[in-house]
Amino acid sequence: MNGSNMDFGIKGKVIVVTGGSGVLGGSMAQHFAQVGAKVVLIGRSLNKLDAQVENLQRINPDIIGISCDVMDVDSLRSAKQEILDRYGHIDVLINAAGGNVPGATQKEDQEIFDLDLSEIDYAMDVNLKGSIYPSLIFGEAIAAQGAGSIINISSMATYTAITRVMSYSVAKTGVNSFTQWMAAEMARRFGDKVRVNAIAPGFFIGDQNRKLLLNEDGSLTERSEKVIAKTPMGRFGEITELNGVVQFLCSEAASFVTGVVLPVDGGFSAFSGV
Repeated sequence: MNGSNMDFGIKGKVIVVTGGSGVLGGSMAQHFAQVGAKVVLIGRSLNKLDAQVENLQRINPDIIGISCDVMDVDSLRSAKQEILDRYGHIDVLINAAGGNVPGATQKEDQEIFDLDLSEIDYAMDVNLKGSIYPSLIFGEAIAAQGAGSIINISSMATYTAITRVMSYSVAKTGVNSFTQWMAAEMARRFGDKVRVNAIAPGFFIGDQNRKLLLNEDGSLTERSEKVIAKTPMGRFGEITELNGVVQFLCSEAASFVTGVVLPVDGGFSAFSGV
């Protein structure tokens, strides 16, 4: 297949997506379904999962959902066994669970010292452990077969300090370190066909950050105006613009790519603002 577009193909691959009923994971799952992958959605809410699976099965019948908490090790192990019993292997793990936690996000008039420590703990856990635990549990199956890909979700908040999201920023910085560590460990011990990478999305408007980026009338907040001013492309990203990058990292076209954190940010991380 050298020189062929088929190098980018993921048809028939078994792809596990945590946070599969969320905005980001749901968009990726829909894309994978459209290109013929076998998609397993992982999420805590069975009702949301059922709705998402029903929607995606109209596109591709080989879609299943498993209710599972990414911070519950026993639940993850049970989910892994269910997937292996059904498909026999796992080709790709996308760790899309997580995101900004409202209670750990500073309000405009709030000091960092006034944040609820339990909310900080939760934000750190869901964004860092929520990637580590699935990677170790599903990754064991990938390592055993000597081939596969893990993709984590990082953030622009790991490049420089972004106000009001301390816990999220620290957790996602940990995801960067874990991605590099896991990539080295997997390649050295289980071969060059086992890869671990991450993407670092720029600014996309979703349910978790809508109030930070948009006023009630839909106009840009002061924060949004600063973001756009530092984004050379001059706009927010569309969630679907992450899908091609993720497909590349899943595919054989990325066969010599491991341990990277790839920005998808309209140039935000490259621009000084002047």
